[in-house]
Amino acid sequence: MGICIAVYLTQMASEFLLGSDLPALLGMKINQAILRGEVWRFLTPMFLHGSIVHIAFNMYALYIFGPSLEARFGRGRFLLLFLISGFVGNVFSFIFSAAASLGSSTAIFGLLGAEMVFSYRNQGLLGSGARRVLINVLTVAGINLIIGLSPGIDNWGHIGGLVGGSLFTWLGGPLLVVDGIYPDLKVTDRRRSGTVFLAALGVGGLFLALAAFWMILQNGG
Repeated sequence: MGICIAVYLTQMASEFLLGSDLPALLGMKINQAILRGEVWRFLTPMFLHGSIVHIAFNMYALYIFGPSLEARFGRGRFLLLFLISGFVGNVFSFIFSAAASLGSSTAIFGLLGAEMVFSYRNQGLLGSGARRVLINVLTVAGINLIIGLSPGIDNWGHIGGLVGGSLFTWLGGPLLVVDGIYPDLKVTDRRRSGTVFLAALGVGGLFLALAAFWMILQNGG
């Protein structure tokens, strides 16, 4: 959240001092720029925003969904989740949408996907509470995808973020088990750190390869 706010302040300063939003021009998802080799644009859009309303809405969503997921995933795995979701969202947008785009909603939809997969895979331990969360998050995601059909909203980026966050969590998210002997019981995550790394590498590598293949096709190769 702090990085997104700092970047937006830089955007505002650039607009005020230079008359143009230089960070957005250099970092937003622009398909032709990516085809020229500016591949950092698969990552940088998730830290950029187009207006104060845009960043306020996204930071509020991050504030609502982020802390609980970070507590369960741990800081490092949560950061991987955020980055992979945003990256996959921008790959989807690159392939399926010609419009320029920016915003952290790609990554935030990945958090929704992560919440759904976490609740589904751990419902045996978490019980009816997990099922309620799953239904609520599915409803929120569905409503926002319907809203995303409006002009000017990069719904392909949202769908991609949802896919990326869901895949990463399925392969590398927490799997909770009860360890110990009564009364010294504790809930632990049986997912090993090596598996988390491989999940990040696998999901990221898959969509990097897909983006590279699409770039070759678009460049006439």
